[in-house]
Amino acid sequence: MPDVRTVLVPDGLEGERVDAGVARLFGVSRTKAADLAADGHVVIDGKSVAKSERLSAGSMLEVSLPRPEERPTLQVVAQPVPGMSIVHDDDDIVVVDKPVGVAAHPSVGWSGPDVVSGLAAAGYRISTSGAPERQGIVSRLDVGTSGLMVVAKSENAYSRLKQAFRSRTVDKTYHALVQGLPDPVVGTVDAPIGRHPGHDYKFAVMKSGKPSVTHYEVIEAFRHASLLDIHLETGRTHQIRVHFAALHHPCCGDLTYGADPKLAARLRLERQWLHAVGLGFEHPGTGEYVHFESPYPEDLQRALDIVATF
Repeated sequence: MPDVRTVLVPDGLEGERVDAGVARLFGVSRTKAADLAADGHVVIDGKSVAKSERLSAGSMLEVSLPRPEERPTLQVVAQPVPGMSIVHDDDDIVVVDKPVGVAAHPSVGWSGPDVVSGLAAAGYRISTSGAPERQGIVSRLDVGTSGLMVVAKSENAYSRLKQAFRSRTVDKTYHALVQGLPDPVVGTVDAPIGRHPGHDYKFAVMKSGKPSVTHYEVIEAFRHASLLDIHLETGRTHQIRVHFAALHHPCCGDLTYGADPKLAARLRLERQWLHAVGLGFEHPGTGEYVHFESPYPEDLQRALDIVATF
């Protein structure tokens, strides 16, 4: 039986296409949302709708998602990833600048592009350590988060980098535009994170969760939002998004974690404003410290320019 999820369409998605709205509300790719609509698995007020139809605020939206046992076996299929750039490449590692809308590797329920398949299409040979679909992956970014990722090409690099991430010696720097102004403007969020008890696609701060530590500092405060410099001590799924949502300062555009849809629309955001701007670690081959940086992608820079005018 499918996993049926029902929600009322929020005001901020008034007039949005069905595929775009479903993608934002349920954390699936837009391609997957379109496929669900084409198969009759998206229903509004009791009627199946096409991917191009428009949402109306207050309507009852039902989406039937396949359960894990009904989903296909994962495999890596060489698939080019437009917009993914190579920041660094040597015998041991390749550092990529991942665009939004791209997963780290193939996964259940994801039919869009991913870093592993993109590297395969570009002719890169990466480490065979790890699960077949996750070869070379030592850390991940959310589909809706852009920025830097390192992928291991050699077995030695895979082992050393995995240990570096486990021992928290990797410097991971993110910038986030969050709603409001955090108080204090420099601080640490130390709160355990676990899977949300009511929504399997979300996470939440909860006593039974895993230890999670996020350090932040306000770079610039605007009237309705603040740009933060964030350093992760741990690397839990959705960590930054969950921590700042718990502080009532969700990432702008992050509707999954309670962001204001009207502000997101004003900023022309279709995803959370979150970017992995810096990555530093001891090179697994040379032992020297290396550091890489990534500029803001066009959609995030545009939103930043807009919020500065409010």
